[in-house]
Amino acid sequence: MIKSMTGFGRGEVVTDECRVTVEIKAVNHRYCDINMKLPRKLNSLDNKLRGLIKKSVSRGKLDVFIGYEDLSEHSIGLKVSETVSRQYVRAFSDLSDMLGIPNDVTVMRIARMPEVLTLTEEEIDVAVIEAHLIRALEQALEKFSESRLLEGCHLKEDILGKLAEMNENITKIEQLYPRVLAQYRTKLEDKVHELLSDTGIDENRIAAEVVIYADKVCVDEETVRLRSHIANMEKEFGTGGGIGRKLDFIAQEMNREANTILSKSNDMDIANCAIELKTGIEKIREQVQNIE
Repeated sequence: MIKSMTGFGRGEVVTDECRVTVEIKAVNHRYCDINMKLPRKLNSLDNKLRGLIKKSVSRGKLDVFIGYEDLSEHSIGLKVSETVSRQYVRAFSDLSDMLGIPNDVTVMRIARMPEVLTLTEEEIDVAVIEAHLIRALEQALEKFSESRLLEGCHLKEDILGKLAEMNENITKIEQLYPRVLAQYRTKLEDKVHELLSDTGIDENRIAAEVVIYADKVCVDEETVRLRSHIANMEKEFGTGGGIGRKLDFIAQEMNREANTILSKSNDMDIANCAIELKTGIEKIREQVQNIE
């Protein structure tokens, strides 16, 4: 199966203790580039998660977002600093004696002072979270792969359609070539008649000139190689797998042959067909860039 490098997948695991979510988004890239955003408390799992992703993905620029929410009742605690509290009490008492005013400090006022009360988080069991996270990642990767396969199917159909159009243009060029030679011969004979008037025309000389011209504008080799490249690309689509780089190379070779045809063409119709070939090849190259 053909896979696109663009795709999206999401996975979620919810238990009584936590909620873990994984989202994967990807666009085309020359290599496998993973940008992972992981909660700080789960940083120890970074390498393992990257390894699991790379088993499923060989190319693409991936943004992986991992969320973790602790749902347990005892996940947050409140800690009272006795040392800091007593220091505030002594400080308020000393201030009352120094200024000669009543000490009206209450517990509520002390509790509002900095560093008296602090929130604490319970330590999480990373091994338990890891199991949930891997499940969520597997879900996300499965949906991610499905979206890439679907997009890859669309890319394949589009490129095969463009290859068929290329074959039609090649056929037109092959059909136009004899007409170009006949027109050149007629034009050459008319010119000789004009210059030599009633003098006889040397048919051998005319034939020799036509052969020289035919050699200059002949594109048989280019059209044969183009058809070969088209057949090779269609064959690669049949094999499936990671064929993006191969298809890109084949498209480059196609473009080289189309450029040669265009440079040789002195006929407007052939030139238009060659331009159509180049346009189709450029569209194929754009699509190929998205294939893994």
